[in-house]
Formats: sequence, structure tokens, C-alpha cells
Amino acid sequence: MSVVKSKLLKQLSKNYPNFLKKDLEKFTDIVLKEIKRTLRRSERVELRGFGVFSTKVQKARISRNPKTSEKVHTPEKKTIHFKMAKDLFKKLNDDKEKV
Repeated sequence: MSVVKSKLLKQLSKNYPNFLKKDLEKFTDIVLKEIKRTLRRSERVELRGFGVFSTKVQKARISRNPKTSEKVHTPEKKTIHFKMAKDLFKKLNDDKEKV
């Protein structure tokens, strides 16, 4: 199962019935925008107990088109790297503890 923003908002509104749905949507939009802006500036985003998002630069290289075997120049680009927090790792891998 993947996490879709609409499902996340439904779960938040179920867990926090005192908040209006539009306020929860604004909150999630603000959080996601700030994560995007920070990563665009090549800074890291640390969410305690969840993990760290950071950007890494993938160098330019010559790659190959698998269909035609033609060489293709792939330019340098930024990629997002995620490192899971130890707490989350333990929760995911410990059968005894329920999330």
C-alpha cells in the first residue's frame, strides 16, 4: 500500500477530529513545501524518529540505451537520499512491538 496525500489527510482527520480538514490540508501542504524548498537548496531535512532526507549529486556519465545499444550522455543531476531513523528501523523490524 502506498501513501497518498488524500489517505494521509483522511487518517489525520480521523485521529484529530477537532481540527478542520482544510486546516489539516494547509498544514500538510506547508510541511511538504518546506521539505521541497530545503532539498532544493541542497540542505538536509531531519524528522526526529522518522529519518533524514538529503540530496546527492549524481555525476554526468555516458549511459547506454538498452533497446538500441546507442551511447547516450546523461547530465549531472540531484537525487534524494533517505536514511531511516533507528527508532523507525526498530519499529519496522521488531515483531513484538506494535506501531
